[in-house]
Amino acid sequence: MADNRAAQDPRVCDQGLARAFAFLGKRWNGLIIGTLAVGPAGFAELVRAIPGISESVLSDRLAELATAGLVSRTVREGPPVGVTYQVTERGATLVPVLDQLARWAHENLPDRGDACA
Repeated sequence: MADNRAAQDPRVCDQGLARAFAFLGKRWNGLIIGTLAVGPAGFAELVRAIPGISESVLSDRLAELATAGLVSRTVREGPPVGVTYQVTERGATLVPVLDQLARWAHENLPDRGDACA
């Protein structure tokens, strides 16, 4: 990003950054990917791991992440039938960026105590 910006007028919007924040700035998308980065999880596990997210919003966000190719959905034959979600190769390329963003937030933003509550 820095190399591209050097060649541009500094007041010109970076289209890639705008697209990234439009997608990742949607509430929950980054947290879902970050949660799945440690390994596959079922729907109920994700609901428990991300306090405050409703089941309907989680379902919508997982569908959106799957459509973007960042998360895969695998149906396990039963009984009981289950669904597992995991980060795809494409989604895994985002994990280091999310780790850096989390580190930056820990170092530079005040802890309000309500981020994961």
